[in-house]
Amino acid sequence: MKTIKELTRLSNGKELGIQYPIKLYDQDGNTVYCESFDGYWYKSEYKDGKEVCHETSTGYWCRSEYQDGKEVYYGDSTGYWWKREYQGGEMVYFENSNGDIEDSRKSVDMTVEEVCKLVGKKVRIVE
Repeated sequence: MKTIKELTRLSNGKELGIQYPIKLYDQDGNTVYCESFDGYWYKSEYKDGKEVCHETSTGYWCRSEYQDGKEVYYGDSTGYWWKREYQGGEMVYFENSNGDIEDSRKSVDMTVEEVCKLVGKKVRIVE
């Protein structure tokens, strides 16, 4: 992606007297693009006032997803990600790319026969 500095360079190689940083905002006042004098830039996308995408000139990016105003997914260019589930406004499930899992979802009472049918295998209770 060409920077504003590159796009505004004159054919004789001279640059316009632009003051940095250059910032562009959306209609809600969120910074959607910012460029510094050295060519570093970042751009962001917003949905319902929340940042859902962020990208930089270094190649880094991250994305988020929201549900009912709560962040339920995050992933970035390093390969790291996490996801969450909520019940009644409280986080009840968390999992990330490091293998960490926290699960406090409400359980349902089931008989051994119901569990066998659900998982498709014979199970037994071990005490």
